[in-house]
Amino acid sequence: MQINLSNLGKRYNYEWIFRNLTYTFESGTSYAILGHNGSGKSTLLTVVAGHNLYSEGEVVYTQDNKIVAPDDAYRHLSLTAPYLELVEEFTLLEMLDFHTRFKPLRKNLSNPDLIDRMRLQRSKNKYVKDFSSGMKQRLKLGLAIYSDTSLLLLDEPTTNLDQEGVAWYQEHVDQNREGRLIIVGSNIQHEYAFCQHHLRISDYHTSPRK
Repeated sequence: MQINLSNLGKRYNYEWIFRNLTYTFESGTSYAILGHNGSGKSTLLTVVAGHNLYSEGEVVYTQDNKIVAPDDAYRHLSLTAPYLELVEEFTLLEMLDFHTRFKPLRKNLSNPDLIDRMRLQRSKNKYVKDFSSGMKQRLKLGLAIYSDTSLLLLDEPTTNLDQEGVAWYQEHVDQNREGRLIIVGSNIQHEYAFCQHHLRISDYHTSPRK
């Protein structure tokens, strides 16, 4: 997927989070959106994902040289972020069965295969509500990284992960980069070290409108 942002802006009340953002995210390439906490990284990612309406400008999605309607963009993307919730009343197996009804897995993986890759074999019948914060984050990442989508959006992907979990993230995102557009929102270098291009959200900050 390719995404073209043209004079994009987002504001809450009278405060512009970013403005005059013109940028192209190319298919098969990895990008990092950089900035301090509260700078607008997550806001931009949710706008790109279609979860958040922008205030001005335009977002155009292209897949296989065809324009994708904004209302259909969600079919081509997967997103993980600290603020997204899991269905905690499901067991792990039930969670994967539910998820894969809407987003099949890459490389013809089965749900048990994904459980193995997430190193959660002993928890397949455990309720998600009883997972540790690190296990929940690994589950979120596994669902996003291994969904068969051409656009992967990762917001602060190693939140709640220990050193072993960070290494797991780096390994699995690297194995699933080919042929995808990946955008990472982060201010931690180990989360976006693989990204070829950096977009600094502070370059598009403006003063509040009078």
